[in-house]
Amino acid sequence: METHLDVSLNPRGVLRVVLNRPQRFNAFDEALIQALTAAFERAAADPAVRVIVLAGEGRHFCAGADIEWMQRAAALDAEANVADAARFAAMLASVADCPKPTLACVRGLALAGGVGLVCACDIAVAEPGAQFGVSEALLGLLPAVIAPYLINAVGLRAARMLGLSARRLDAAEALRYGLIHEVSESLADSEAAWIDQLLAGAPGAQGELKRLFAQWGPGPVTAERRAVGAQTLARTRQGDEAREGLAAFLAKRRAAWNKESK
Repeated sequence: METHLDVSLNPRGVLRVVLNRPQRFNAFDEALIQALTAAFERAAADPAVRVIVLAGEGRHFCAGADIEWMQRAAALDAEANVADAARFAAMLASVADCPKPTLACVRGLALAGGVGLVCACDIAVAEPGAQFGVSEALLGLLPAVIAPYLINAVGLRAARMLGLSARRLDAAEALRYGLIHEVSESLADSEAAWIDQLLAGAPGAQGELKRLFAQWGPGPVTAERRAVGAQTLARTRQGDEAREGLAAFLAKRRAAWNKESK
């Protein structure tokens, strides 16, 4: 079965994951869902991977679910249908829970599940012509699987508006809502700049930061949170990464984990 996913790792530790179904606007089906999940799970466990870039081949990022896949899923019995939807949910979780920094680079359309992929990534940049839509209601469906990631990205009220109206956002609007972090005339230049910034951080610290922030989310600064924060800082500043980072700063050199581009 063809997976329609291109995965490549460069010497600096940048893993490019490219959806490659341009004739279908990079919509995902069973095979692509399985391949994406496996790619992010492998990357999570691979110390050679430092940063993951998620992009789409051709003119569009991702149009969400392939209609033929949705038709096949609808024909399944109830148990198989739930299992199929759970695999979609697991795919988004593999992106969101990955301990490596993730960067979505968006051109063209990002619709429905494609918006979910954008929201599951840590950072998202888009070309000015990009468009975003939570379009499930137009097909009589719900954005149920992408909802937690969408709400985390834009907030509950904006997520509700986007889901109810299926309104298309241009890149400037998506930036205002917090769906993306930058609008760039050159995705390649923005990608390179973000990669440099992300590679400058210590990989262990970045992974722990993601886990800690995922556990907390928005909320009051409780005594428990203060205690966990103090304990975490005390532990990490006695670690190897902190020693190397401080030594590199004092010596005015790059830290060992921050490889120069060739």
